[in-house]
Amino acid sequence: MIHLVGYSALSLNLLSMTMKNILYLRFLSLIANAIYLVYGILLNAPPFIIGCGIAIIIHSFHIFRLIKFKKIVKTAGNNV
Repeated sequence: MIHLVGYSALSLNLLSMTMKNILYLRFLSLIANAIYLVYGILLNAPPFIIGCGIAIIIHSFHIFRLIKFKKIVKTAGNNV
């Protein structure tokens, strides 16, 4: 039953690789890594916990940066 958590994370991770939009890719990868983190906790697997924790931070940072950049570009476009 625990492995269903891992399979759902795997499915989301593979789905994210099909995304053309980088924001969607990052968002799905963030969710997949959060699920992998839960899976690692359930398995008591420190490599999963550490790796996915770091990946969550990286994806969150890039999502924030992408959203901020889109707001700047949209604001700059309105000033023209």
